[in-house]
This record gives sequence, structure tokens and C-alpha cells, in this order.
Amino acid sequence: MKCTMTWLCLAPFFQNNLYLLQNDVMAKKDKSEKVSKKKNHNDYSIPVDIISSHEQKLDKKSYEKEIDKCHVELVKLQEWIKNKGLKVVVIFEGRDAAGKGGMIKRITQPLNPRVCRVVALGTPTEREKTQWYFQRYVAELPAAGEMVLFDRSWYNRAGVERVMSFCTDEEYHEFMRSCPEFERMLVRSGIIVIKYWFSVSDAEQERRFQDRIAKPTKRWKLSPIDLESRKRWIEYSRAKDEMFKYTDIKQAPWYVVHADDKKRAHLNCIHHLLSLIPYEDLTPEEMVLPPRQEDTGYVRPPMTDQTFVTEIF
Repeated sequence: MKCTMTWLCLAPFFQNNLYLLQNDVMAKKDKSEKVSKKKNHNDYSIPVDIISSHEQKLDKKSYEKEIDKCHVELVKLQEWIKNKGLKVVVIFEGRDAAGKGGMIKRITQPLNPRVCRVVALGTPTEREKTQWYFQRYVAELPAAGEMVLFDRSWYNRAGVERVMSFCTDEEYHEFMRSCPEFERMLVRSGIIVIKYWFSVSDAEQERRFQDRIAKPTKRWKLSPIDLESRKRWIEYSRAKDEMFKYTDIKQAPWYVVHADDKKRAHLNCIHHLLSLIPYEDLTPEEMVLPPRQEDTGYVRPPMTDQTFVTEIF
């Protein structure tokens, strides 16, 4: 009886301490999770809250089924842009091997190259280096009824040129001042400006670099600049953060695409692109082929008069 009374007296004390202990454990857990999220929420790691959705690769059958649907919608968008005389610029930026080129291929695959044009400018010439920095990009901007995809763009100055010291500090800071105004000017003139940043982890970039080295058909994708960027990962991260700070504007915001899984990145990016431009289905109606012209005595020249490709297969 005495033991029972003692326990009843001490029970509130133990319960209170147990409650405090549980709170302390939960607080430490929450703090640990916040630190983990903060540590991983950057350009070179996938945020904790979406890691689980990327643990399993998207299977090929599901991907091809969905990409076919996306291609149908892209054709509708193309017809809308052409019919309404829209001017669309889509910029693809990101680290080397982030998947920008593959994304552009998936978008252009079903489209008319006369409507959807890809721009991938090389190193500026000596003459171009003396021009206004944006000048050679302005020449590539779309006319009415066109969509231009920039595989890298004027943002070279904020990235590779900054990190590799290809431009002066004065040129860099002038770019940061001018770029937001330049893009606002484009938007005011009626051009739709869409900017994507493809974010890839350091581990995935390393895997893709090794894959390119191992396959002769992919080695052309690696340049000395790419190899140097591998050594300057943190410098590129800081340059990207600074670029976002100045150029992530309301009129032309940056959209980040998680690109470790290429298939998911393709589908997510295309769906997002389609959501940004309201369009209607203007796909040409099904046509009926006319009857073939009747043969009125046409005689084909001898086949020996023509040079044919050797049929090896």
C-alpha cells in the first residue's frame, strides 16, 4: 500500500520529465532536419523533400507514353505561336552535362524548324568582342510566329566568363546592371522570355563526364573548359547564386529544373513550358490525298544513267 502511494505521488514527476525528454528529442530532430534541408537545398544537391520521388528512375515505357502526349501538345503550341504571331524566347542554362542539349532535342523533335529555331553561339570573334555585349544575341531574337531556344545565352558572362576570368570585373558588373533592364525591354516589346536553369548534383555530373570519356561518340561534348569547371564547382555555385540574385526578375523569372533524372526533367520541363503560354488547338484538319496523275506514256531514263548508293544492308 505504501509503495502504491509513493508511486502515485511520484507519477506526475516522472510524466513531466518524460514529457520534457520527448520534447527535447523532437526539438533536436527538427533542428537536425532543418540543418539537413538547408545543407541540401542548393545547386548541387536535391532538396530533402523531393529525394524520395527521385529514388526510382522513370521506366522507359511510361516515359515514351508521356513524351508522345507532350509532343502532340507542343505541335498545338507551335501552331498557336505561328497563327497568333507570338515571339517566344526560351533560355536553357545550367552546369556542363546538366542535360540542356537533350532537353532541347526532346522539344524540337516534333516541331517545324522554320517555327522553332535553336541558337547555340560559339566563342565570339574578335570583331564581336568589340560590340555591345548583347548585340550578337539580339540578331537571333524571334520574329512574329517564331520560338527560339537558346542553348546557353547572354548568361555566359555571369557564369563561365566570370569564373574563368574571360571578362573584367567592370564588364561583369555592367552585365549585372544591364541584363535585367535588357530583358524587361524585350518583354515590353512583346517577346515572351522564359528562363530555365538545369540543376544537377556533383555526383551525377561526374557520372555523365565519365560516360562521355568512355564513349568515343560523346567525347566531343567535353571541352577543356568543361574539365576546368569540374575543378571549380564551388566557384560556379557562387556565380550562379549571384546571377539569380540580380536577374531573377518578375518579368522574366528563373525556373529551376531538377535534372539528375533526365526523363523526369524532360517531362517536367515540357509540361511547365506548355503551362506558361495559353494556347488552343489549331492543328490542321486531316487531309484527303488527291488521286495520282494518270500515266500518259512516261518512260523513266535507264537506271544505269544514275549513281546509286551502294546497298550494303
